[in-house]
Amino acid sequence: MRSDHTGPERRTLLKVALGLGGATALHLIAAEPASTPTRPARATGTSPAAAGPPAGVRSRPLPYRLEPMTAKTPPRFRPARPPVRTRPFEHLPELGHAMVLSFDDGPDPLYTPDILATLRRHRVRAMFFVCGEMALGSRDLLREMADDGHVVGNHSWSHPLIPELSRASIRDELGRTSEVIDTTLGAPPLWYRAPYGAWNRNSFEIGAELGMEPMAWTVDTLDWTTPGARTIVSRVLDAAAPGVVVLSHDAGGDRSQSVTALGRYLPRLLDAGYRITVPHRV
Repeated sequence: MRSDHTGPERRTLLKVALGLGGATALHLIAAEPASTPTRPARATGTSPAAAGPPAGVRSRPLPYRLEPMTAKTPPRFRPARPPVRTRPFEHLPELGHAMVLSFDDGPDPLYTPDILATLRRHRVRAMFFVCGEMALGSRDLLREMADDGHVVGNHSWSHPLIPELSRASIRDELGRTSEVIDTTLGAPPLWYRAPYGAWNRNSFEIGAELGMEPMAWTVDTLDWTTPGARTIVSRVLDAAAPGVVVLSHDAGGDRSQSVTALGRYLPRLLDAGYRITVPHRV
């Protein structure tokens, strides 16, 4: 099972990611309240955590990696605008009581709709870092994310370990995913997150050429280990603080615990005065 954790090497890479990506996100957390999503909640008659898949949708999660990449010549990808910065921020401003929730690896028709419904019910926005091979068959979920005001970011095409790839392969992984997002939503993504938090110089440079800035996280729920919804809730609430970026997953395995946990910790964060928002590029 794929996860965003690879041991000591991954932790070292994450430190770099936090310096170059996390600081960017924290600096840019919006100062104004998030706009209210307007899409009506699904009429299921049950809570999002208990809702099952709609008719005709499979009952098991998709595999993380479907087939090895075979494309050798990537198309010409349209970079996002405005251009990204060439250096990380050197300081962080006052953030207030703001936090960011982020979800990786989707979209998955089995779990993503319930996460979207929970966010919509509480009138907050989040970030979704999608894999191209997952997004390709779930463009309707990408549109739902955008319609609700969420940020759709790039999480590569097939979730590889980026530092092991050539520059051409990195460009293919990031470029193809940006192209799916662009053709679906009418604009390419402004943010990307490396699988496993494993960036390198090539990925930073290619991401910048495609108009994206790196985005890391500061609190890892470790929900991919399926530790139980109660444990996930505790990890989020115990680590809650201004400027925190929470990492969760909406695909890649059984994410029912992640769905249930979100429905529990989100209202408690809001009751505690936290403003759940998304970063803005300036």
